[in-house]
Amino acid sequence: MQRLPPIGNFAAFEPGFAPRYLLTVDTEEEFDWESEFSATRHGLDHVRHIARFQEFCENLGISPVYLVDWPIAQSELAQEIIGGACARGTAEVGIQLHPWVNPPFEEEVNAYNSYAGNLPPDLEREKFLNLRDAIEANFNVVPQIYRAGRYGTGPSTAKMLAQAGIAIDTSVRSKFNYAKGAGPDYGLHPLKPWWVGEDHKLLELPVTSVFWGLLRRSADRLYPLATKIEPMAGLLSKLSLLERIALTPEGVSVEEALRGVDIAVDDGLPIIVLSFHSPSLAPGYTPYVKNDADVDALYDWFRQVCGYLGQRGVRPTTVAEIIKNVHA
Repeated sequence: MQRLPPIGNFAAFEPGFAPRYLLTVDTEEEFDWESEFSATRHGLDHVRHIARFQEFCENLGISPVYLVDWPIAQSELAQEIIGGACARGTAEVGIQLHPWVNPPFEEEVNAYNSYAGNLPPDLEREKFLNLRDAIEANFNVVPQIYRAGRYGTGPSTAKMLAQAGIAIDTSVRSKFNYAKGAGPDYGLHPLKPWWVGEDHKLLELPVTSVFWGLLRRSADRLYPLATKIEPMAGLLSKLSLLERIALTPEGVSVEEALRGVDIAVDDGLPIIVLSFHSPSLAPGYTPYVKNDADVDALYDWFRQVCGYLGQRGVRPTTVAEIIKNVHA
């Protein structure tokens, strides 16, 4: 999963399908992002706020995909809100594995093991299958898309997903390197979707982040160097020379995101993947949303960014549509 795709292995789409955008929600429990990982210290108070977000999406004509982890899969309220939207055909459900809250609990709970791909393959697979089966039973859906929590794929992840019949993986966060924390390095991974393996059964759909600025064509070489010198990345951004823009409302302004949209569209990216964490729908559960004004700003971000995507000719899509329209 962490190797670059061979040349010629990028996916193609039916004429007239692209460009599209997919709105993904890391739908997960609340926990303290600054504390050690825990199998028990978490909450689900924000789940009721998902109903407002779902109504918001429906009013914009967007069908979000909720990437559900174990605590969410066990929540009757989440099953009612998200499952009801799926039954109406206005949302989809995928899988997100947070190993530290997902049975079986055989490993030591720590930062290294928070990346599911670092676990022994049999344990990664057993946790994944437990979660998949719970989602199928509790939401009455057959999930077709997966994201490893913390983007934590490993050497056995692709084989596991292919054997389970998962059509799309969206764990790769291109242009980000998590190796310092024992996670994957996606710094040189491309943004265009590619097939994992030669059988064309598993599509990799990276989370969208782009480089903007006068030096962006050299970003893959320059940005890793700049991040090693603490003030350098900020200075390059301030001078409009080089800036990494993730297409998320969490820590990224509307103005930055619109620049990122322009780069993605102008570069011909066929599918743009937006993402954020569901606890950001209520104040106080993520570092990005601390009060009601921040919640309002998150909704305004989606209103403006999705509106601008429409102006640039990029329509919303779904997992089902992507699977129907992709080919080798």
